[in-house]
Amino acid sequence: MEQDHALRGHLALTSAVHHEPRLAGDGVVWLLVLAELLTFGLLFVSFAVTRHLQPEVFGPGQAALSLHTGALNTLLLVAASWAAVRAVRCFEADQGRAGAHWLLAALAGAIGFLVVKTHEFAGKVQQGFDWATDSFTLLYTLLTGFHYLHVLVGAIVFAVLWFKARAGTYGRANHMGPASGAVFWHMVDLLWMVLFPLVYVIR
Repeated sequence: MEQDHALRGHLALTSAVHHEPRLAGDGVVWLLVLAELLTFGLLFVSFAVTRHLQPEVFGPGQAALSLHTGALNTLLLVAASWAAVRAVRCFEADQGRAGAHWLLAALAGAIGFLVVKTHEFAGKVQQGFDWATDSFTLLYTLLTGFHYLHVLVGAIVFAVLWFKARAGTYGRANHMGPASGAVFWHMVDLLWMVLFPLVYVIR
């Protein structure tokens, strides 16, 4: 009898351990996210401090930016994040085909951002924009360009995940890849949520 109680207790403890809540995605991805957040944090602080010290330089530069373009990019990033979450939920429920469709939607949002941002960059170049003109153009280029590269990486990740999902790779027992991709994309989204008001709105 005592052995039965001990066995039940052990099984209950084992079950509790296996069902402990854990962070979504791979631990390495979270380390990458932390490093990227710290890096962008330094850039954000640099932008804010320099703007405070040089309002005569940052005022005209920020006034030339399009709030509508920035808002559109915000919607695209948020939509992609939502689609990525839906994809992971589908894989957790063993709905591989639906998960693949949501990954494609997330990829479309990422590509949409890249298209809009590329058009914005091209317009700046046509207007004679030079990244080394002053402190505003330098920090604007560093922040938006660095973020653009992260969106590009996210788009590539979504594309790879989508191709693998179409092959039936992911399901309830194996969805670490999509979960890690979603974590990375949420970081990209979060960074833009700081970058957009800091660079485009607050003056």
